Amino acid sequence: AATCIGGAIRDPLSGRAWVYQSLRVTGAADPTVPLSQTREGKLPQMKLTREAAQGFSSYGNQIGLTTGQVAEVYHPGFEAKRMELGAVIAAVPADVVMREEPDAGDCIVLVGGGTGRDGIGGATGSSKAHNVKSVTTAAAEVQKGNAVEERKIQRLFRNRDVSRMIRRCNDFGAGGVSVAVGELAPGLEINLDLVPKKYEGLNGTELAISESQERMALVVRKKDVDALIAAAKAENLNAVHIATVTDTNRLIMKWRGKTIVDIDRAFLDTAGASRNAKAVIAAVKKENSPLCAPLKCVEEAFDKGASLNDAWFANMKDLAVCSQRGLSERFDGSIGSSTVTFPMGGRSQSTPENGCAAKIPVLPPFETNTSSLMTFGYDPRIASWSPYHGAQVAVLHSLARIAAMGGLPESCRLTFQEYFERTSSELAWGKPAAALLGALSAQTAMGTASIGGKDSMSGSFAELKVPPTLVSFAVTTEDARNITSGAFKKAGNSVYFIPCAYTDDLTPNFGSFKDTTKALHSLTDKKLVNALYPVAAGGIAEAVTKMAFGNKIGLVFDSEFFTKLENAASVLTEKCRANKDKTLFLPLYGSIIAEVSPENCAAFEKALPVAFKLGATSAEPKILVNGASVSIEEAYKVWEQPLAKVFPPVTAGSDDASKAEALPDFALAEHPSLQDARNKAHFAVGGKAKPKVLLPVFPGTNCEFDMARAFALAGAETKILVFRNRDGQMLEESLAELEKELKSAQILALSGGFSAGDEPDGSGKFIANVLRENRIAQAVTSLIDDRDGLVLGICNGFQALIKTGLVPYGKILAPSEEMPTLTYNRIGRHISRVVRTRMVSALSPWAQHQSVVQSQMHLIPISHGEGRVIIDKAFAKELFEKGQIFTQYVDETGKPVMTEPDNPNGSMFAIEGMTSPDGRILGKMGHNERTIGTAHLGSSEELIKNIEGNKCQNIFAAGVRYFG
Repeated sequence: AATCIGGAIRDPLSGRAWVYQSLRVTGAADPTVPLSQTREGKLPQMKLTREAAQGFSSYGNQIGLTTGQVAEVYHPGFEAKRMELGAVIAAVPADVVMREEPDAGDCIVLVGGGTGRDGIGGATGSSKAHNVKSVTTAAAEVQKGNAVEERKIQRLFRNRDVSRMIRRCNDFGAGGVSVAVGELAPGLEINLDLVPKKYEGLNGTELAISESQERMALVVRKKDVDALIAAAKAENLNAVHIATVTDTNRLIMKWRGKTIVDIDRAFLDTAGASRNAKAVIAAVKKENSPLCAPLKCVEEAFDKGASLNDAWFANMKDLAVCSQRGLSERFDGSIGSSTVTFPMGGRSQSTPENGCAAKIPVLPPFETNTSSLMTFGYDPRIASWSPYHGAQVAVLHSLARIAAMGGLPESCRLTFQEYFERTSSELAWGKPAAALLGALSAQTAMGTASIGGKDSMSGSFAELKVPPTLVSFAVTTEDARNITSGAFKKAGNSVYFIPCAYTDDLTPNFGSFKDTTKALHSLTDKKLVNALYPVAAGGIAEAVTKMAFGNKIGLVFDSEFFTKLENAASVLTEKCRANKDKTLFLPLYGSIIAEVSPENCAAFEKALPVAFKLGATSAEPKILVNGASVSIEEAYKVWEQPLAKVFPPVTAGSDDASKAEALPDFALAEHPSLQDARNKAHFAVGGKAKPKVLLPVFPGTNCEFDMARAFALAGAETKILVFRNRDGQMLEESLAELEKELKSAQILALSGGFSAGDEPDGSGKFIANVLRENRIAQAVTSLIDDRDGLVLGICNGFQALIKTGLVPYGKILAPSEEMPTLTYNRIGRHISRVVRTRMVSALSPWAQHQSVVQSQMHLIPISHGEGRVIIDKAFAKELFEKGQIFTQYVDETGKPVMTEPDNPNGSMFAIEGMTSPDGRILGKMGHNERTIGTAHLGSSEELIKNIEGNKCQNIFAAGVRYFG
């Protein structure tokens, strides 16, 4: 799973593009089944899904990649072989992309990690069907990822001068050197002895085919080799000239002075013998279509005479519908300062959004509102019934989700991922053939081309077969100000149903869908729609319940809705006429639910005459429909339950306020300095000072661009310094550079990340050890004591400050048992969400800004695995009384709490941030830099816009203002 996302990042990286947005889709069998039911030769589904999530999230979080949506699809067939998909979006200025033909004499430079035996046969192995021996024999084929190394390559390629040197580039994937280098030019001479190794003992074949990760092959002119290697060295990267382009038209590899490969390019270009296969597409029965029936659990509930309430709860508990919050929160959803919609929306962060939306990354002084949207579509039930219909519905749903986010479906480009059983018969070949025909017809009808994609035909294990799988990913751009979220916004608004028409053969009417979504887009452009949500596997019931969760807003169904729905979707509702309640649970893919303010209803109805009233939002947190009353609170509990043991959303019992530890009075009071600051008439917004901010980049740092942007917007001059440690000389040079830059800086800013990767026994140790080095310690002390400078540490930076003693003691100390510390979150995993914090004290210079002290509460993104403050009670009381506690985690009322998820990590006394005695050193866990807008006051309305509240606590402007 880690190398899934690592490889996905390197594909666009080979085009010199900066990857900034990702979406993860996986397929698994039921992970809640008892371990005793695990099949021989297979690992338990719970183990597989947990560790795959850990692999992907660990890599993505370390490299600093926003994962805007995480979804796991469940089907019994995925027991045959798990599905792991990672989709990424990257952007690059057009003028730095070079696509040139290499000339004889050009050089191939390998940049990045060393080569080992990991991954030998990985690509071919992933295309093999598994058997009972695979669990013990296939592990050696898996590559070992190193996200920290890949982050360095990303930084290198973001350098315009470097990108313009590169004539052609390949990432190291399937086939290793033989493919990555072998594809770059017709004639090549490769010296395998020069390939950097992780360890000795590899033979020529292993060096040639190892698929070790985090390596790139670059074609540059001979005159640029030294400059490229120097630039790589500056980024703490290894770079070696390993091959030369020749005019021989032959691929030659040498090892230990001998030629071990010498192949004519003309032979390689034949790509082997041509192959063909016969496919037979099996007929399907319309009456068996899942499109015309609710989920099995709902059918069974009604068959047993269950009430509508019981059927509703059964629907929300189904694995196709239930909450995956405990899974989603493991992935960083806000890094990059470009997240437009957080994965979970609404005040309670309980409405899952339908895709990911992020601004295209630009570096200061530039800003943009242009954003990219990415969604996916796939339903294994429909694909299993008919791969043709399944592919059409996959395309349809991915585009409906784009429409529900405010995008225009017809402007999209698609990419497909196919996954099928081993193609050992004509009927087996018929499944991918049918799926591709269905997808092609959908593309043609919508005018949305599919670009690229990958496939695997190895999803078989004994008699088990994966469900026919064609996942459609849709991508487009949209102005961030027009992007729409899913949660109901206000009581008293009208709710409309926008139907998607189907033909008699149960295929979507794409012409009608195209017209409808075009009209809808014109409405979202004019800000006439409050919320949108597409109907999916759990039907209308699923969609409106999820819309209600985010802000706990209820819904009253219109009495005429069922009649209108039956007329609008008669092809799909025919089997439900005996029990109209069932129509609420039909998977009416392509249909969309819209919330509209009363003053905009006339314009909405005029633009979309096919839409009709579904109901109205209500302040009472209930859904009233056909005589039933569905409690939103109860529905939420039921929705969270199924996967709670697999991916716990909170620590067991930690969300129960009656069992929570009561906070002492000193931890509930505000420091007097806060009210004094609020009483000031005004705060100066823009001074003339332009302090220099030093931002060291240690191995594992990944928030430097975000923090540099925040300081630049506040008016500071920023200096990013890469700390290099590949050998003793580099380490010595870096220490000297850091000491020099500290002497001319006014602010030292330690950004977030994973110092030296996921360090055992606590993060931040590498940074802390650098700060303790004698020269650096003296320079930091001089900055604070002699030059009245400031220090800021966020997340990983806070961990380093607290380990050195700079927070809360104000000086670098040897570690001792009495010192406060930051340790693992109480839940035992990474947490990414938006938390509420309150200011406790305003003694610090970092508080001297209107946006910091005037608001009663701030919404701040967090993303960390070790943010739990551990501190002695008596010492905590002393810090509160001295005004050194800067911020605390609070609940919706603004009260400091120990309950999750409001206090996400279980931090003692709800402490989120603290300062040195004089306040000039601040450490905090929340990432204030991720929601800073272009104005000094007020957050960007286009960032994390699906969670209402004040998201701008501009400590950066306060720090700059301190200098005048």
